[in-house]
Amino acid sequence: MAEKLWYSESIQETCKVLYTDKENGLRTEQVGSLREKYGPNELAQKSGTTIFEMLLEQFKDYLVIILIIASIVSIAVGEITDSIVIIGIVIVNACLGVFQEYRAGKALEALKKMSAPNAKVIREGCLKTVPAQELVPGDLVVLETGDYIPADVRITESVNLKADESALTGESVPVDKDASALLEGEVALGDQVNRGFMSTIVTYGRGKGVVTATGMNTVIGGIAGMIQDAEEEATPLQKKLAQMGKFLGTGCLAICALVFVMGLLRGEQLLSMFMTAVSLAVAAIPEGLPAVVTIVLALGMQRMVKHHAIMKKLHAVETLGSTTVICSDKTGTLTQNQMTIVKMFVPGAEIDVTGEGYTPQGGFLIGEQEMELSTEPAVSRLLEIGVLCNDASLEKECCPEEKDQWKILGDPTEGALVVAAAKAGKNRGSMNTAHPRLQEIPFDSGRKLMTTFHRDGEGRVVAYTKGAPDILVGLCSRIMRRDGRIEEMTEGDRKEILDENRRLARSALRVLGMSFKPMEKIPDHPTPQADEKDMVFTGLVGMIDPPRVEAIQAIKVCKSAGIRAVMITGDYRDTAAAVAKKLGIVASDDQVLTGAELSGMDDAELKEAVKTVGVFARVSPEHKVRIVQAVRDNGGIAAMTGDGVNDAPALKRADIGIAMGITGTDVAKETADMILTDDNFASIVSAVEEGRVIYSNIRKFVFFLMSCNIGEILIVFLSMLFQWPIPLLPIHLLWVNLVTDAFPALALGTEKKEPGIMQDPPRNPEEPIINRNMIINIVVQSLVMTAAVLGSFYFGWHFYNLETGRTYAFVTITTCELLRAYTCRSEKFTLLKIGIFSNRYMNLATIVSFVLMAVVILLPGLRTVFNVVPFNWQDWDFVILVAFLPVVFGELTKAVKSRGKKTAVESLSSCQR
Repeated sequence: MAEKLWYSESIQETCKVLYTDKENGLRTEQVGSLREKYGPNELAQKSGTTIFEMLLEQFKDYLVIILIIASIVSIAVGEITDSIVIIGIVIVNACLGVFQEYRAGKALEALKKMSAPNAKVIREGCLKTVPAQELVPGDLVVLETGDYIPADVRITESVNLKADESALTGESVPVDKDASALLEGEVALGDQVNRGFMSTIVTYGRGKGVVTATGMNTVIGGIAGMIQDAEEEATPLQKKLAQMGKFLGTGCLAICALVFVMGLLRGEQLLSMFMTAVSLAVAAIPEGLPAVVTIVLALGMQRMVKHHAIMKKLHAVETLGSTTVICSDKTGTLTQNQMTIVKMFVPGAEIDVTGEGYTPQGGFLIGEQEMELSTEPAVSRLLEIGVLCNDASLEKECCPEEKDQWKILGDPTEGALVVAAAKAGKNRGSMNTAHPRLQEIPFDSGRKLMTTFHRDGEGRVVAYTKGAPDILVGLCSRIMRRDGRIEEMTEGDRKEILDENRRLARSALRVLGMSFKPMEKIPDHPTPQADEKDMVFTGLVGMIDPPRVEAIQAIKVCKSAGIRAVMITGDYRDTAAAVAKKLGIVASDDQVLTGAELSGMDDAELKEAVKTVGVFARVSPEHKVRIVQAVRDNGGIAAMTGDGVNDAPALKRADIGIAMGITGTDVAKETADMILTDDNFASIVSAVEEGRVIYSNIRKFVFFLMSCNIGEILIVFLSMLFQWPIPLLPIHLLWVNLVTDAFPALALGTEKKEPGIMQDPPRNPEEPIINRNMIINIVVQSLVMTAAVLGSFYFGWHFYNLETGRTYAFVTITTCELLRAYTCRSEKFTLLKIGIFSNRYMNLATIVSFVLMAVVILLPGLRTVFNVVPFNWQDWDFVILVAFLPVVFGELTKAVKSRGKKTAVESLSSCQR
């Protein structure tokens, strides 16, 4: 289908060729067969790394290569058994690395699918939102400002529709689209005004289109090689860990080389010391750390999905835990996004509107008296304007089990107007039939107005306008009284309207003004300058979007976590302040700044203001960029929410850009680092908490691996310094590395959040993972574990023989490290506080690892291979008792620190009193 010149086909012919309906779209049974025929609507991706390639990658590590060479040399000199076992362990280690990489890849692949663009499609007359990859030729898609066009389409309806096609043509000026156009001959891509192309952006207006090509058959599919996904780069945390690994690796190799030289000087065999040094290096250097970090980050991202947050980029997970300021939109994020009209005003009367949410049930009261709308021409006209100058629709849920549920398709503010009209018996569908819309000037955030042009049943043309009252009043020259009379507007009228507007706004209501204008004819190309003037003011409506209960609680959590919540809204100052006070964001009006005030500030003044301002009211998307930059200039880590096309620069500038999954445009979602699937502020806070948990868990297994690995180096190094036999043979070191590094480290990555994690201040992103406190703990734990293993070895060697001593050392170090993993589950809280067996993955990892170690001791064949002796119960008692020493020291250290903190807090409180 890609070859057909769709721009030369009429809308009717296009629909006929594609077996679709220009109003109702495809039938459900057509979709399945078409998807089988054309496949998914996605561009071909570069083939992923195969499992075999992943396996080969594991053997490219230079330490592993050295180990393999050493094993080959061992075979050449007759040490066949040791060499085979070591090669076997290397292969098992490689398989574990492949497993980790595969799991991480699958997790990231699943998340990528979750964050893929959606499309609005009409099938069997019902508007649905589906993943863009499910579109098929013949689908009828709805196009609105900010949407990515999800496939190549023949436009069937266009209202001031413009598209940015610079990705295809290089032309930066948006292209005006015209559904009625018919083109002939060879027409350049940029001149095909009746078509839309996959991956281009709707920048203005609205429309519909029939899908003519999908996936690789689209125009952009023809140049798919140019837009293949970029290679995944290492995240800042992974780079930091890699640098740390190189530094530690260099140090470890130096010590291993020293051990090798010392062994030779004391008369050990060359091959034996070479194998010991290499094995020690492999065991000591945490070469698997990046893989473990990747899988922990990926699994953490999957957990965030349960909190309604889709993380598109790994670095966002890391940055979340450092967030100091969350700049959030108000509507739908901090509030319920179910606007309900509760007040109406026409000159001479204020009306209360009853009813809740989107259910079209309620009444209209003046005082306690029910209004008779048939005798209220001004109120009736006010409702007419609201329902006709409107792109939203009110529907019952399509699912039978939810037949009593009402929903709004479109903007919630416009939805509130439709619901209010429905309460008065004015159905939007029948109203639009009686008063068809023939032309419009769409709403934009610059002028804050929307105008539609209609012809009524008697053939008269009327323009209806709704928008910001302060702007609308200035464009009106006449006024409609309550009884329907139209008179010249006086200064007294203007003052009354603006006073009423302020009064409603101070009650936390969002206020819209309504006006109309009789016209002689429908303008061919309406403009605000020509058509939005000399209008008849009709009235005001005041609506409220109540705060989310969970958002109020989330803001309390933010405060305890040292995070400032800042509300950014287009609402008036009074409305914004009233809502922010209910949410607990601000305590006084002094913490509110308007867009006009912000525009009058230079960067230095704004930088100072953002330290205390909690609400930015009447701001434009351009202001958001300055706000984010000011937060960052103060050294803060800024998260910024957004949903519109114009929000994209602010989302990109922020440390964490957060797009709305429900109301957000495709452009916002594409730019953002994170997408909220429920548009809820509380989900941002939950995601920040999860980010802190992930970072905390990464610190835990870094702490675990480093203390264990440094302990292993010290054991061999000090034994040689003491002129003792080496307690651990190369095969022992490699087996310990396999048994203790893999499973427990991953289990630490699944640790649940610790108590009070959201009561700590945000971490400094510049702080290294291994900070001063961790270095002290690593040194203490490494020394205690070294003492335990060397003591155990000396006992077995002194009272029995060397082989028994090495068996004691092998069992002690394995048990030490497995128990040590439990104490690493928290840097602050004791095991009794967090629950000894509360991490079931840790319990499973410990059991599996302990069984693997026990098998070596219990099976005669393996005992010979590993050069160990059988154990009796007395041996196990002694070893386990000694192996508990690092646990005891670790838990005592935490208890002493906790007690010291408590004492310091009590002393401070006493001084303050």
